[in-house]
Amino acid sequence: MASPDGSFGGPMRVATNLATELRRRGHQVVIVAGQRGYDETPTALSGVPARLFGVRRVLPISGFAGLASPDMLRWFREASRDFDVMHVHLARDLITLPMARLAIARGLPVVAQTHGMIRPRRDLAARIIDAALTRPVLARADAVTFLTDQEKTDLVGVSRPGVRLSELRNGIVIGPAASETRRSSPEALFLGRLHPRKRAPVFVEAALRLLEDGVDARFAIVGPDEGDLPQVLAAIGRSRHHGAFSVEGALDPDDTGARMARSDVFVLPSVDEPYPMAVLEAMALGLPVVVTDTCGLAGSVSQGAGYVADDGVESLTEAMRRLLTGVDERITLGEKAREIVRRDHDIASVATTLEQMYVHAARGGTAR
Repeated sequence: MASPDGSFGGPMRVATNLATELRRRGHQVVIVAGQRGYDETPTALSGVPARLFGVRRVLPISGFAGLASPDMLRWFREASRDFDVMHVHLARDLITLPMARLAIARGLPVVAQTHGMIRPRRDLAARIIDAALTRPVLARADAVTFLTDQEKTDLVGVSRPGVRLSELRNGIVIGPAASETRRSSPEALFLGRLHPRKRAPVFVEAALRLLEDGVDARFAIVGPDEGDLPQVLAAIGRSRHHGAFSVEGALDPDDTGARMARSDVFVLPSVDEPYPMAVLEAMALGLPVVVTDTCGLAGSVSQGAGYVADDGVESLTEAMRRLLTGVDERITLGEKAREIVRRDHDIASVATTLEQMYVHAARGGTAR
């Protein structure tokens, strides 16, 4: 799903990063997606040609899981003959799953990337969707990628035996580093959806504890509201430190990097976060980061890119304290963060792996 405020998260950023690099290599790429929130539907996303379609809710399920796009399916029935491979960023929803099922029926090779969004579930809606769409698509896709061992386990738990699993990391364009700063009053940034799972109120609580302890720092909350904004504003408003906070609302996804570059520390307190692109983008800029131990990038962060906290506010507070009060440590860990991204997540290396998957699929490398 595409939106002007990036409210549908990291998969769209992954798609545009990969598409940009593939186009740079001479491939023809079109991003096809549902869209919400645009005054005028764009024909490109981050410079990549795009076909975006309206969506409507067809099931009483929160989020995007109950959305469908009949117009997209009608368009694809005619346009499918123009493509060699479909790379679908797959979720348990009624937009991507029907598109993938139609592509398979038309004989178009399919590479499915699930971003940790397909996990075993026992509720009735999930069981119905899995039986009709999820398991058939996973079973017949030419490749199904995973980011972490947990995602691999989840996909095996949802799919039938024989799913063709391949590891594929998320890729980042390694641009210039943010300028090194030695400010006495550094800024910690929360950038993401203000959804309960992201735990922006916990970030605010940790920030208030630091301010009460006399830590000289500023704190920014950036992202679209998905339920937690009133709680965030109320906590800040009740405090005597409201001047240390800025609550900035949503940003165009193409502007998030510039906002990160004006900060000193990036904090994502969410739990069970599969593989947050925002953390990788911050690391690529040379920002030290704080994540929780259930984040899919905790292993990378623990290699010297910042600190890994548990899900308690005390642990988060102490991790933030160390970075906000240690100027030299911020710079050292930020440099290491950038090195880790360059080593493990450079977009060129990821795109090379993906090209090999495409070629194998297009040559009929797996049986249907």
